[in-house]
Amino acid sequence: MSADAPITQDVMTIPRKLPEGPQNLVGMTRHAMRDALIAMGTPEKQAKMRVGQIWQWIYQWGVRDFDAMTNLSKAFRAELTEAFVIEIPEVVSKQVSTDGTRKWLVRIAGGHEVEVVYIPEEGRGTLCISSQVGCTLTCSFCHTGTQKLVRNLTAGEIIGQVMMARDDLDEWPEHGKRTEDARLLSNIVLMGMGEPLYNFENVRDAMKIAMDPEGIQLSRRRITLSTSGVVPEIARTAEEIGCQLAVSFHATTDEVRNKLVPINKRWNIAELLDALRTYPKVSNSERITFEYVMLDGVNDSDEDAHRLVELIKGIPAKINLIPFNEWPGAPYKRSSNNRIRAFSEIVYKAGYASPVRKPRGEDIMAACGQLKSATERARKSRREIAAETGLN
Repeated sequence: MSADAPITQDVMTIPRKLPEGPQNLVGMTRHAMRDALIAMGTPEKQAKMRVGQIWQWIYQWGVRDFDAMTNLSKAFRAELTEAFVIEIPEVVSKQVSTDGTRKWLVRIAGGHEVEVVYIPEEGRGTLCISSQVGCTLTCSFCHTGTQKLVRNLTAGEIIGQVMMARDDLDEWPEHGKRTEDARLLSNIVLMGMGEPLYNFENVRDAMKIAMDPEGIQLSRRRITLSTSGVVPEIARTAEEIGCQLAVSFHATTDEVRNKLVPINKRWNIAELLDALRTYPKVSNSERITFEYVMLDGVNDSDEDAHRLVELIKGIPAKINLIPFNEWPGAPYKRSSNNRIRAFSEIVYKAGYASPVRKPRGEDIMAACGQLKSATERARKSRREIAAETGLN
């Protein structure tokens, strides 16, 4: 590694000082909620049952008012109101694309803001959520990467994005009634702002809430975590979360990937692929998704396509080809449709699914790689971005 190569640092976040006053129940694990209820004065023998009751009200029915929790006594509800709150991120603005994609700007503690995107498709609806305010990875093709990391999101702020979206979609079921309607929000992808594996514990706890059978009830197969390649946390993701895995790959040589995805200087392509080959959940039914953004004249040649299929040989995988979504000051251009088709054909003939992702929400800057919070937005010139990422 050259001496001047920027190193992607390990993110050691100092725990945020919690505000004084009532605690927020959103984001607590079942164990943490039990401890909090006991600390409030709930008898230990009742605590587990009380957690189950409150949990269902919050995560199955979407209730935020303790007074509406009618299977709890009035006295207990009053105690809960004194000690706790049920709060989720505040919606600052909402935009709806011509293709139905929704983008929300939400405010979290400290006044910071993150973006959340909902993509409706036939038979499914995918919510793209953020795990950090900003990002530390400085991927040169990504708008979010031009924003400095501010802090990790808490588990409550992560699962709160899911709850906010269900509010806006009016998708909480009526208490006591089962619905046979198909879910509007059926899938979650951790592909918004930030690197999820640099905020592992909070991401894990939030996704455990999303998967809880007495709450939001999403299957682990309907949750996909996207990483740029934090190799030491990849096996842990399978063991402690068990969700689907996607990898921001984007290049077939270390020289090019070092520029596109600078974390490659820490863990190169060979180390990343070794970790993926031994990923505990990988199988023909649970393939790893390789995300590959198509950049004109950078990584889109026939030679790149042939190298890609050689590199991933032996890994059950599919390749998502992503037409580059341009943003102000971007140092790249999107590959032509003909070039993308030629690349896809080579990958497909090698035996891998190679769908070309249809850009969604481009008119509201909600497409892949375009997210960037308004409060942290710093206008940068093409030259400044190129200088930071070593492209000039």
